[in-house]
Amino acid sequence: MQRFALSNLRDFGMGKRGSEEKIIEEIEKPFNTTQPVNYAVSNIISSIVYGSRFEYTDPQFTAMVDRANENVGVAGSTSVMVYNTFPLLGPFLKIKRILVNNIVQSREQMTKLINGLQETLNLDRLVSHPQTERRDRVQEEIDRVIGGRQPVVEDRKKLPYTDAVIHETQRLANIVPLSLPHITTCDVTLNGYFIKKGTTVVPLLTSVLKDPNEWEKPNSFYPEHFLDEKGQIVKRDAFMPFSAGRRMCLGESLARMELFLFFNSLLQTYCFTTPPGVSGDDLDLKGVVGLTLNPSPHKLCANRRS
Repeated sequence: MQRFALSNLRDFGMGKRGSEEKIIEEIEKPFNTTQPVNYAVSNIISSIVYGSRFEYTDPQFTAMVDRANENVGVAGSTSVMVYNTFPLLGPFLKIKRILVNNIVQSREQMTKLINGLQETLNLDRLVSHPQTERRDRVQEEIDRVIGGRQPVVEDRKKLPYTDAVIHETQRLANIVPLSLPHITTCDVTLNGYFIKKGTTVVPLLTSVLKDPNEWEKPNSFYPEHFLDEKGQIVKRDAFMPFSAGRRMCLGESLARMELFLFFNSLLQTYCFTTPPGVSGDDLDLKGVVGLTLNPSPHKLCANRRS
């Protein structure tokens, strides 16, 4: 299933020039600040899977995103942990009914969208953490390499410091600290530990992304983690924001494109600051814990650069 999904997503253009054009289309769209990133990335994958994007005001689209957000939030709740430990309590837990209902509604919606596509098928056709000087260095690099034109993925190799900042943001953000559960398909011995076939294994990505033996400043924002002595980007084996192995995140290539193009387009045009009277220390950077670690709500000012 993993190979099938990845093969078909690539056939649809994920990670290729077609995806880049869809990401740039979303970058250029006006947005309200309530759920801009959720709507944007959802629209990109919708463009790939369904062949068209949704308007941000489309109730079908907003309901789909809201259900996904709700499931992510409740999946990491205490009630779900209780259910996983004592499955017999499922019928008595409201949160299980919420999850099941959301899944059923999402399947029904996806089925309608897919059926519509089949009928018409024609086989012939972030911000407070970096100090000001880091922001300035990123923008100087963007100005020097890109200027005023639209950033494209090919620019990545010419923007090592900017790329390092994005990598370090992913490392420190640690948005999926427990990755997703995996199950062993056979008996295996790892580092002297015997793991029986069928055992659920939870990879703790935090232990790698913030390992003091791997990172000079594991708990600080330090883009130099990804730069060599010549200022060029370096690959780090301990950088695993998309998990690792044969079951790592299917959408890695798409996510990397989105991060690069959104980040560069935003920093090319705006300087982001805290509101008047609010310092960077006042921002909550701990995140909201669910199945993923989401940013805490906060307000920012986007000032257009001259």
